Amino acid sequence: MNILARSITSIARSCLGNSIEGSRPHLTQLYLNPGIQGSLLNAARSCLGNIMQGFEQIRLGSSLWQMHRRGKTYKKRRNKNPLDGKPFAKGVVLRTVIKKPKKPNSANRKCVVVRLSTGREMTAYVPGIGHNLQEHNVVLCKPGRVKDTPGVKIRCVRGKYDLPHPLKRTD
Repeated sequence: MNILARSITSIARSCLGNSIEGSRPHLTQLYLNPGIQGSLLNAARSCLGNIMQGFEQIRLGSSLWQMHRRGKTYKKRRNKNPLDGKPFAKGVVLRTVIKKPKKPNSANRKCVVVRLSTGREMTAYVPGIGHNLQEHNVVLCKPGRVKDTPGVKIRCVRGKYDLPHPLKRTD
């Protein structure tokens, strides 16, 4: 068994070290050898057969010229827009909530739970100081998350529908 393990590792080393053409006789010799038997050898044979197929597929797959013609493969970027790519969405306020921000910040964030025209229910941040939103009010929402408030990925637009512009402060 020790001899078998050594021969398999030496063949694997030669496969990785040399080209596939040079190691093919060694692999076929081990694969067709009837003198050595046992379940371990059969498993090793099947593994080596799979490795051979994989090497041949790599070799026969694409030439450098084919890869050059195809060009670079790009990953598709995930759409981060919570409104399915739309710049704005109209929504109806279901309830007003106060969210607490993450660790270093402490000022409560005024938010509203909105049912959007797309059918989704989301939590939207109301920017500025003070608002008069109640249930059934209509707001315009745009994408833009609030970094320190978990779960808030959209904002309400001031000055549209039932959400007025923020009042000018006189301090």
